[in-house]
Amino acid sequence: MNLSKIGDKQFFKKVIAIGLPIALQNLLVNSSTMIDTMMIGTLGELSVAAVGLASQYASLFFSAFFGFTSGGIMFFSQYWGAGDEKGIARAYGLAVSCMLLVGILFGGAAIFAPRFVLGIYTDKQNIIEIGVPYLRIMGISFPLQALSMAVSSLLRSTEKVKAPVLASVVSQAVNILLNWLLIFGHFGLPAMGAAGAAVGTVVGGVVNVVILYAYCMREGNSLVLRLSEQFRWSASFVRQYFVKSLPIISNEIFYGIGQLIINIVMGRQVEEGIAAMAVFRVIERLVFAFFGGFTNASAVIVGKQIGAGELSSGYRDAKRFAFLCPAVTLVVCLLILPVRAPLLGIFGLSGQSLEYGMHMLLIYVVTGTLRTCNYIINDTFRASGETLFGTVMEIGCMFLITVPVVWVAGIVLQLPFIAAFSLMFIDDFVRIFVMLRYLRSGRWIKPVTREGMAALAPFRQRMGIRKTGGMKTD
Repeated sequence: MNLSKIGDKQFFKKVIAIGLPIALQNLLVNSSTMIDTMMIGTLGELSVAAVGLASQYASLFFSAFFGFTSGGIMFFSQYWGAGDEKGIARAYGLAVSCMLLVGILFGGAAIFAPRFVLGIYTDKQNIIEIGVPYLRIMGISFPLQALSMAVSSLLRSTEKVKAPVLASVVSQAVNILLNWLLIFGHFGLPAMGAAGAAVGTVVGGVVNVVILYAYCMREGNSLVLRLSEQFRWSASFVRQYFVKSLPIISNEIFYGIGQLIINIVMGRQVEEGIAAMAVFRVIERLVFAFFGGFTNASAVIVGKQIGAGELSSGYRDAKRFAFLCPAVTLVVCLLILPVRAPLLGIFGLSGQSLEYGMHMLLIYVVTGTLRTCNYIINDTFRASGETLFGTVMEIGCMFLITVPVVWVAGIVLQLPFIAAFSLMFIDDFVRIFVMLRYLRSGRWIKPVTREGMAALAPFRQRMGIRKTGGMKTD
C-alpha cells in the first residue's frame, strides 16, 4: 500500500491539531446525552423511548440549521485561506441570522405544541405523555444551540478550536450535574424525571454560549463581535451565498424529512423496538461524534487550501480523508461490538429490547462505515464549492430507494423490526460507488475566492477536465 495515499506527517499534524479537539468536543456533548439516557433508563424503557422520540425531533431541527452551518463553513474556510476577514464576517452574520430563525421556529413548536410534535413520531399515548414535558422544556434550548453552533463553526473554521472544547467541557459538566440532581431529586430538589434532563440541557446551553462569547470578548478583535461588518450584505454577496448554500440547506432539510418518515415507521413498531432504537441513536451519535471531528477538519483543511488556490493539495487531502474517516468509524464500531451487551444493559434494555439492540449494533459495523464514507466525501465537496452533486445523490437515493422500501417493509408488509431497521441504510450501498468516482474526477473543486478561481484553469488542465465538466479520454 502506498502510504502517501493515507497521509504524510504534515497531513496528520493538521488532522490532529484541528480534528482531534473537535472530535473530543463532540464526544463530550454526546457522552452527556449517553449519560442522560443511562440515568433515564433507570426510570424504565418507556421513559427511554419517550426521550428518544423527542431527540428525533431535535435531530430534525439540527438538520434544518445544519445546512446553514455547512454553507457558512464553506465560506469561512475558503475566505480564511484567502485572508479575507471581512468576507468571513459577512458570511457569519448571514449564517447566524438564518440559524437563529430556525432555532426560534423549532423551539416555538416544541414549547407550544409538544403533543402534536410527538404524535407525528408515534401512536403510543403512554410514550407521548412522558415525552411532552421533556420536549416543552427542550424547546427553550434550540435557539441557544443554534447560536453556539454558529460561533463554534466560525472559531473552528479559523483554526481556533480550544474555546469550543472548553465551552463544551464546562457546559456538559453542568448539564450532567443538574440531570443527576433533577431527574432523581437529590439534595431536596424536586424529582422531575425525564423533564429534569431537559432542564439540565437548557442550563448547559446557556453556559456554553456565555463561555464562547466571553472568549470572543477577551480576544478583542474576534470576528464574532464585528457586528458592523456582519450585516453589510450586498445583493451579489447574498445571491452568491444562497446559490452556493441552497443545495446544502435543501439537502439537510429534505434529509431531515426523510429521516422523519423513517422515524414515523420505526415509531410504530413494537415498544421494545422503539426503546432499542432510542438507545441505538445515542450510540450512533457517539460514534458519529468522534468521526464528525475529522469531518470538520476535512472541511477546514481542504476548504482553506481551495480558497488559497492550492487546488492540487486540496484534491490530494480530500482523497486521504475519504480513506481515513471510514477507517476510524470501523475501528470504533469494532471496539463496541465485544461490549455491546453490557453497554446496552446500562441503558436499561433487557429481554427483547436488548436482543434488538445487539443485532442493530452488529448491522451498524458495515452500514455505519459506508455512511461515514459517503458523508465525509459530501462534506469535502461542500467545503470545496460543489454543493449540488452530493445533494442530488443523497436526497435522490433516500426518497427513491430508502424511504419507500422502509415504508413498505414496516407499514405495508409489517416485517419484523430488525428487517425494517436494516433497510434504513440501503441507499449507502448505492451511493458509495458514485461518490468515490466523482471524488477521483476532481470536478468538485469550485472555489469562491479570487485566488482559488485563478488557479482553477491550470488545475483542470492538469486533471484533464474539459470545460463542460467531462474528463478527457485517452
